[in-house]
Amino acid sequence: MSDKPQVTFKYIFTYDYNPVYVNGAHGGVSPRGDLVVNFYLERPPLPNEITHEINSNGTVGAETAVEPEDFAQSLVRFVPTGVVLNYHTALELHHWLGEKVREMEAIEQHKAAMRSQQEGEGGTH
Repeated sequence: MSDKPQVTFKYIFTYDYNPVYVNGAHGGVSPRGDLVVNFYLERPPLPNEITHEINSNGTVGAETAVEPEDFAQSLVRFVPTGVVLNYHTALELHHWLGEKVREMEAIEQHKAAMRSQQEGEGGTH
């Protein structure tokens, strides 16, 4: 046990806690100086409606129309959540993310070394 004063943080989750996958963010500095980060998931769009012709035998035939008209040229950035951080919290988050990225890099390097070793072993048989 340390001679320094200590504090223990207890984490409490709401009943609807549900982590979401994101693959990007958009935002910037607000007029009040806070960092606004809106997280998004990029995905192909879903059509509002699709019209098909009906074949003479009663089956669904070829697509004849899709709504919206620019459907094939569109992507969706679904924004499930965002955060607002003050300067000091943004610095702390930046530091924390840097540490986690370094951990991830070490894991990826270990995986690559293991693959390389396995490939080397596989070539000797």
